Amino acid sequence: MTPGQMRAWRVDRPRPAAEHPLRPVREPIPEPASGELLVRVLACGVCRTDLHVSEGDLPVHRPHVVPGHEVVGEVAGGDVGTHRIGDRVGIPWLRSTCGRCRYCLRGDENLCPHSTYTGWDEDGGYAEYATFPAAFALPLPSGYSDAELAPLLCAGIIGYRALLRAEVPDGGVLGLYGFGGSAHLAAQVALARGARVHVMTRGETARRLALDLGAASAQGAYDAPPEPLNSAILFAPAGELVPTALAALDAGGTLAVAGIHLSDVPPLNYQQHLFRERQVRSVTANTRSDAHEFLGFANEHHLHVTTTAYGLDRADHALEDLSAGRFGGAAVLVP
Repeated sequence: MTPGQMRAWRVDRPRPAAEHPLRPVREPIPEPASGELLVRVLACGVCRTDLHVSEGDLPVHRPHVVPGHEVVGEVAGGDVGTHRIGDRVGIPWLRSTCGRCRYCLRGDENLCPHSTYTGWDEDGGYAEYATFPAAFALPLPSGYSDAELAPLLCAGIIGYRALLRAEVPDGGVLGLYGFGGSAHLAAQVALARGARVHVMTRGETARRLALDLGAASAQGAYDAPPEPLNSAILFAPAGELVPTALAALDAGGTLAVAGIHLSDVPPLNYQQHLFRERQVRSVTANTRSDAHEFLGFANEHHLHVTTTAYGLDRADHALEDLSAGRFGGAAVLVP
């Protein structure tokens, strides 16, 4: 490879993962702008949002973008500020906010209308190097490998935000619909805080993982849990599961929808799905405060992170395997 160049993957043209929407490229290592770090990628998680970007479920923000926003890297240069060359940092989904709008000023920077996102608005971590604003780079907990850390940076953080939005009461009963990279981390946080967790998901491998991690039960995605739920989180991007999850809630229960994309929701029956003060809430990105809280929790409570490793040269296969549900936990690219 020519000095000063790197390997990366770009979205050629959004289409189903089985049709290989990613294109491998060799190109110059990016130049960091003012206030940005240059980061050598050590590991990058493969998130379902990457799938939505690559398949066209999300509108194109940057044509031919490099996906990837669960990046563990080593500071290699740029405007390092308080960082040092060689520091290990995390590059998450949230890349920037304006800091001036009413949402930012009240602490809801995840709702900033001028926010930008890694691997959607700007190039991400399916590459050997990436650039990222130093002010949004995250410190990483100790005691984890690079591959284990990667899923914490979106799957873990979003799962944590979804738990907050689901308002799980102390000692409450939580249902999780879908059990991939995010859900298997959120389950552990909920269990550590005393919740009883029931998992509804497709795939025997995912159900076995749920039970191994301490779930009270694991059954099919459309099966009823063995008891009414105080709270539920929908991780699967399947709108048809919304009525199923709402019907499983006890009176006063909350359903949080954790994904950035959801297929159409069927008509709801007021009496069956919403009456008795059941509610449904969306989850929109996260704040830096959410990220710091979750990573602090991960530093104090070691989480079991289930990963499947892929070489960077197999990023397209990792995306296809994610789409087909061929692994439990999270896939991670390791350059």
